[in-house]
Amino acid sequence: MNEFPRKLFKTSDDATLSYISTGRGKSIVLIHGWSQSAEQFKYQISAFGERYHVIAIDLRGHGKSEKVTYGYRLSRLSKDIQELIDFLQLEKPHLLGHSMGCAVIWSYIDLFGTDGIDRLVFVDQSPLYTSRPHWDSQEMEDAGAIVTAEQLNEAVRGLESSSAEEVTRNTLASMVTSTMPKEQFEWMVQCNLQLPRRLAATLLYNQFHTDWRDQIVKIRQPTLIIGGRKSIIPWKSQVWINKSIPNSELEIFEEAEGGGHFMFVENPEKFNQRVLQFLK
Repeated sequence: MNEFPRKLFKTSDDATLSYISTGRGKSIVLIHGWSQSAEQFKYQISAFGERYHVIAIDLRGHGKSEKVTYGYRLSRLSKDIQELIDFLQLEKPHLLGHSMGCAVIWSYIDLFGTDGIDRLVFVDQSPLYTSRPHWDSQEMEDAGAIVTAEQLNEAVRGLESSSAEEVTRNTLASMVTSTMPKEQFEWMVQCNLQLPRRLAATLLYNQFHTDWRDQIVKIRQPTLIIGGRKSIIPWKSQVWINKSIPNSELEIFEEAEGGGHFMFVENPEKFNQRVLQFLK
């Protein structure tokens, strides 16, 4: 990512965040997922930058941003995005979120409304990750729940233990297709490990217990939803999001198209084309 110069921004609670800014024109803000980084959008930044002003941020603690010990909750992350948009004086930017990045956008909308944003792209995020014992199969499917509360507690315990790197590797392995090259997978692991594991555990717990269904159904912005047939995120939950947002479009990547959780890394050509087609 050396070809993209980094800039720094300080939040109202004194966290210094690193971000990439390139291209010209209407702005699009790229928001990565849990334990990821702006670097993982490297296949999008150049392509989008030919048409747009692209801002890709490392959320607090992630990537090259400061490893502060506080603020690892979705509400604070969305406040960071709001402050960055204000700082850069962006006029109704598009927002694209991957995984937890979608939840950051949903929190942003909850706290600050939609007047200051244009189009939305949601990439492979469940409305609620943690299931509830009384749910029937339909509610489980719509929410996209992938763990029980007990399984989440075990994952958090693992991230806080001496086995944290192994837990990270195993988690990432479940998110990619079998065709991902080993060197690309190792690059993703190293991107993830830039967030200290105990901080990752705190954020994971907050993310997995937050239910966004009541917020999703209120969205009226033109929206593109992207999922993967073989993703760890159940693709039928992406169908629910599509049905819940008027004026939205849905794209499901098949397994042969790199249709895991990181389809934008495994098949950037199709991903970039589909997003640019939607934004124009």
